[in-house]
Amino acid sequence: MVDAGDVGSRRRVRRWRSVSEKRQIVQLTMEPGASVAEVARAHGVNANQVFKWRRAFDRGELVESCSALIPVTMSSASEASDEPEEAPQASSGGAIHIELPGRAMISVESGADPVLLRSILESLRK
Repeated sequence: MVDAGDVGSRRRVRRWRSVSEKRQIVQLTMEPGASVAEVARAHGVNANQVFKWRRAFDRGELVESCSALIPVTMSSASEASDEPEEAPQASSGGAIHIELPGRAMISVESGADPVLLRSILESLRK
């Protein structure tokens, strides 16, 4: 006799994929002659999910989270001058200076990681 609880009780387990796994799968789909459906099937992933990962990859969103620490110099509000500071001259190395009123000043050298810079600016905006 079959128990009614056993019928259709097979549960689909979702597999969590790391960013590096997603990137690897996406890069396989971009090889000449590759089929998204075949690559997805070979990795046990729905093809629609792989297409979402491809769009995220194209937008630059499929990146490892970076938890690097960078040096930050904070100045107190009492040290701030009422007179506007002279704008720094452009250097040949290329850098920009971003001053957040009463909060922080950030110097960004040329070649800085744009993803890391975005996450820093977003965290300071909060």
